[in-house]
Amino acid sequence: MKPIWIVDDDQSIRFVLEKALTREEFVVRSFTNPRDVLAALEDDLPQVLVSDIRMPGGSGIELLSKIKAKHRDLPVIIMTAYSDLDSAVSAFQGGAFDYLPKPFDVPKAVDLIRRAVEESLHEGEIETAAAQVPEILGQAPAMQDVFRAIGRLSQSIVTVLITGESGSGKELVANALHKHSPRAGGPFVAINTAAIPKDLLESELFGHERGAFTGAQTTRRGRFEQADGGTLFLDEIGDMPFDLQTRLLRVLADGQFYRVGGHNPMRSNVRVIAATHQDLEERVKAGSFREDLFHRLNVIRLRLPALRERQEDIPPLTRFFLQKSARELGVEGKRITDAALARLTQFDFPGNVRQLENICHWLTVMAPAQLVDAKDLPPELQPQAARTVAAVPGAPAGAVAAQEAIGRAGETATAAAAPAVRPAGEPAAASSSGSSSDSAEPVDAGWLSGLEQEARQLLRAGEPMVWDTLTRRFEGQLIHTALEITRGRRIEAAQKLGIGRNTITRKIQELGLEEK
Repeated sequence: MKPIWIVDDDQSIRFVLEKALTREEFVVRSFTNPRDVLAALEDDLPQVLVSDIRMPGGSGIELLSKIKAKHRDLPVIIMTAYSDLDSAVSAFQGGAFDYLPKPFDVPKAVDLIRRAVEESLHEGEIETAAAQVPEILGQAPAMQDVFRAIGRLSQSIVTVLITGESGSGKELVANALHKHSPRAGGPFVAINTAAIPKDLLESELFGHERGAFTGAQTTRRGRFEQADGGTLFLDEIGDMPFDLQTRLLRVLADGQFYRVGGHNPMRSNVRVIAATHQDLEERVKAGSFREDLFHRLNVIRLRLPALRERQEDIPPLTRFFLQKSARELGVEGKRITDAALARLTQFDFPGNVRQLENICHWLTVMAPAQLVDAKDLPPELQPQAARTVAAVPGAPAGAVAAQEAIGRAGETATAAAAPAVRPAGEPAAASSSGSSSDSAEPVDAGWLSGLEQEARQLLRAGEPMVWDTLTRRFEGQLIHTALEITRGRRIEAAQKLGIGRNTITRKIQELGLEEK
């Protein structure tokens, strides 16, 4: 890891921060003015830069501006006096990671710097991973066959028919075929023939002349013209209306077509890639798809495997989609446990890769912690046994809530190997749990029995917030114990618990643990 740079003309500030960071095993380099920092940046780069806002020879805001112009991802912390809050606002607007008000508490300053270091390292990992991610992920033998076919077709512009279930990634393969073909410099135009009403599809494909129909106020180029010199991807070709299939066949045969309402023939030099989730041979037999069009499209056929046929690809796809979702939503990327990945791998995924991507979006928004465990997965991925009570006709809502509360608390506690469910200071209830210990011990079923007894007691007493009451006690005890073991170091406690640093800070405030 690269060193932390401290920039301040006050020797006492530099001394205090150097000593505190050195104790935490950080390498530190100090500067007295922005000029020396800018000179040093020509040859080196810090992991994090901490700068005072007012110094002889330049301001921290000016330094921040110059650094961000060249090193956008470098975290910069601005130190400022309480009277300089206007400058602190300027610091944030200039892209500062955070500001550190003077006089500051040294442990909090070190904690902030450590957080900036972690953010810097995390960003680097994400960028490296993103740079290494290929356009299509797949280690399964069936996907390797697809990759080999794309490679063999890279010097050809032959018509290709891609088959596979909905959501299996047919458009990605079509795009890859275009990108690795002699027509890569031309446009890639895609149209889903099943998503456009029959009356509009002809105009979408072939364009129309002004006045061809009501609302046609201008001449419009169709997709065949737009894709001239490139590739036209016709998705869900099996759903194309029968009369339009005849027009498509004519274009594929000689490259000639007419705009709707037009009288002059148009020509377009287009490579056609078609895709469908349907069995075109069966549709030909049923008379709903032209046999001559089928043979015209079926020059080279690529079959994409369903996700359940390539289970070994589910873990890397999951990690990729979690990071992609985080980037799109502007939040910290979630990590996922082996237990959760195992549950995902066992799922059938009727919606294929698209369904997996949607699940990852759901987890990015809904999972309570940065580390996603099996219990955090959506309801459709939970074991049927966990929903037994809910499945019983006429089961009261309270019974369902109690069952879920007990089951969830039990799963969480087992995963964390926590010996108790109440933070210090909470009144004891019926429980047979033993004393806690810093060393890892086998989880005993006694405290779960105690939890069940307490849940029954609260439910029978008509307690309106059973879920919140037990969840607060459970979370409070976990965080209290982790902070005790890490001697109050929140980031380390969060890492041990498998949650994010923002989560543990929020939970500490919500549960009032700062007062304990």
